[in-house]
Amino acid sequence: MAKYNLKVAHFYGDLMNTYGDIGNIIALKYYGKQMDTDITSDIVSIGDDFDDQQYDLAVFGGGQDYEQMVISKDIPHKKEAIARFINGGKPFLAICGGFQLLGQYYVDANGEKIPGIGVLSHYTVTQSSHRSAMQNQTRFIGDIVIKNPQNGDLYHGFENHNGRTFLGDDEQPLGIVQEGHGNNGEDKTEGAIYKHTYCSYFHGPILTRNGNLAKQMLLEALHNKYPNEDFSKQESLIIKPTF
Repeated sequence: MAKYNLKVAHFYGDLMNTYGDIGNIIALKYYGKQMDTDITSDIVSIGDDFDDQQYDLAVFGGGQDYEQMVISKDIPHKKEAIARFINGGKPFLAICGGFQLLGQYYVDANGEKIPGIGVLSHYTVTQSSHRSAMQNQTRFIGDIVIKNPQNGDLYHGFENHNGRTFLGDDEQPLGIVQEGHGNNGEDKTEGAIYKHTYCSYFHGPILTRNGNLAKQMLLEALHNKYPNEDFSKQESLIIKPTF
């Protein structure tokens, strides 16, 4: 039996899983075992209450415009609890559509402006509104490598998105683009960091290829839940990737 346990809220895991983002839950469980930690998860979906005190981490995956539209009508009911969770410093991973919905708004492929919950300060527009500058490109697709400016870690992944996201002044990028397009194809940023919330357009899913990020999130959650424990063993652990 593992010494520690953590519980993950999987936001709209029944709807926002177009690119296999449930793999991030599987990866957390896999890496958790290496860190003597059991991981359990619940799907928090349409009509469900979110009790932020019951969870130690959260994951919010990506989906198509239709699913995002449906979720955009439900997630405002969870806004206050999500804001408490994020501002309380609990780790939160938001991918693609989840990334967009935590922000101020996004403009979908049809040009409709959909409000986010505004817990984070970024916003997202569509590439089709900026085609002259993007040379008629309508999606950013392909392999991508970024470098985290805070710790120097390299993250590898695959991006596939129409949105062009611009960060707010209180957000830092998850990484600076070394190869690929990133948030908007202009400023070399990819993803966002706010407190212990990590946003990205990486599919694949991100945590299966980037165990260093999974380890960082798990350590943050462990320190939050067990503030008097010594996690030096886990901190020094070189975790093995899932492939």
